[in-house]
Amino acid sequence: MPKLDQFRRNVRASLLAAALLTLITACSSLFNRPAGTPADVDYAQHLWSVLQQERMVGEHARPLKPFIGAARPHGWVLEVDSRTIQVGGHRGFVVVKKNYNGDNLGIAEVERDRSRYLDSISVMFRREPGYDPDNQDWFWAQYKPGGQLSSMRRMGMEIAMAGRLIKGAAPDRNQGCIYCHSSAGGGDYIFYPDIIPPDAP
Repeated sequence: MPKLDQFRRNVRASLLAAALLTLITACSSLFNRPAGTPADVDYAQHLWSVLQQERMVGEHARPLKPFIGAARPHGWVLEVDSRTIQVGGHRGFVVVKKNYNGDNLGIAEVERDRSRYLDSISVMFRREPGYDPDNQDWFWAQYKPGGQLSSMRRMGMEIAMAGRLIKGAAPDRNQGCIYCHSSAGGGDYIFYPDIIPPDAP
C-alpha cells in the first residue's frame, strides 16, 4: 500500500509539473507575442491620429481613385495612398490601403458612397531602424473604418492587429502581413511598383 501511495504522489507531482510548464509557456507566449502588445496598440493609435491630420483616413480624408484589387485579405475595390509622415520624433514612409467590399461592388458604387462600403484600412509604416530589421522595420496595423484596431484570435485570445503581424521565431514561421508582403517584387514589401519609398536602393 505505501508503494501505491508513493506512486500516486509521483503521478500527481508529474502532472502538476506538466501543468506548470504549460502555463509558463503560455504566459511566455502571451508576454513575448510579436504583435498586439500594449505598446503596439498605443503606437497604432498615435499613428491613426497622424494619418487623420494628414487627411489619409477619417471623415476628412482626401478621396483617391479607386481600382479593382480583388486580393484577399484586402478589399475587392481598393484605394492606396503613400507618403512620408512624422510619428513622434520619427519620419517614416507609410502606405495606406482602404479596403472596400460589397456584393457586386464596382468602382462607381465606391465613388458614390465610400462610407457604405469601406470595410477596413490596412497600414504599413516604416519605423525607426532596429524596430524589426528582419522585415525592413515595417509596423503593420489593421483598422476598422472608425479607427478602432481590428483583432484576431490566437491561442484563445483576442489580439489587436498592430505591430509585427505575424512574426514567427524563424522566417519560415512568419504569417499574415509579413509572410505575404515579403514576397512582393523589388524587396521593399510593397506590391505596387509605382510606390517607391524614398530610402529605396
